[in-house]
Amino acid sequence: MTADSSPAGRLDRALASLRGLAVGDALGSQFFVPANYPLLQDRTLPPGPWTWTDDTEMAASVVATLAAHHRIDQDELARSFAERHDADRDYGPAVDRLLRQIREGGDWRELSSALFKGQGSWGNGAAMRIAPLGAWYADDPEQATHQAEISAYPTHQHREAVVGAMAVAAAAALAAAPGGPPGPGALLDGVIGLVPRSAVGAGLRRARDMLDYGDTTTVAAVLGCGRRTTAHDTVPFALWSAARALGDYAGGFWATAQVGGDMDTTCAIVGGVVAAGTAGAPPAEWLEHTEALPGWLTPADAI
Repeated sequence: MTADSSPAGRLDRALASLRGLAVGDALGSQFFVPANYPLLQDRTLPPGPWTWTDDTEMAASVVATLAAHHRIDQDELARSFAERHDADRDYGPAVDRLLRQIREGGDWRELSSALFKGQGSWGNGAAMRIAPLGAWYADDPEQATHQAEISAYPTHQHREAVVGAMAVAAAAALAAAPGGPPGPGALLDGVIGLVPRSAVGAGLRRARDMLDYGDTTTVAAVLGCGRRTTAHDTVPFALWSAARALGDYAGGFWATAQVGGDMDTTCAIVGGVVAAGTAGAPPAEWLEHTEALPGWLTPADAI
């Protein structure tokens, strides 16, 4: 069996991943509210509706760009990021400023490369939005990593941020494989084999070694859980959690969120990867509580 490589089949997979990403993002963000802290420990859902953040807004631009061009067009992606940018969606300050400047006519190549004294951003933003691209390329994980690399540059040009995006896309592509996703170890082995040497890659190798650990708090302490909002502090733990939760969206969410950190982003990554698989959809009740995807996202018209 091979993955449906038609534009419609690719889009169906990308949208399934995007819905999983949006639920993880929106529900994860609810637990930054102090009143909801006790609910997290009890695995109790907070009242809805749950609104999503920049993770989902940017991921929707990724899907719209793929639907329109069947690949990543960097100029189109940067334009969509800038035009759809809603500052109330909790963007990081550097990207918030970058997107405003692009919208005012700035060149994303110059602006993105100039961030952080010319080093580029190594934040987790390129990784948080990219799982639907991996689902789109379920038939070609290598192409998923290539397109994810291209997709990172309009906002994140540091090597670690780029590799973080490549890793998440690879994981989602493998999770969406026809016939079902591989086992946890095989999934992480596949991702490790598709990304270059880097701090993210080193973290993924540690994550592979820790798959049998039952204490998620210990794993998060070793791998990081996004508290520093860097790619290498976020992606290894998120993919460790996703690998252990393939086919169990709710279990993956709670295990990821309960360690704290950058919960909307780690849960968006886990949700997008797990939902890329045919058995990984979020519970229907969770989808009902989550804010609808952006009204401007009508990619089916572009196929």
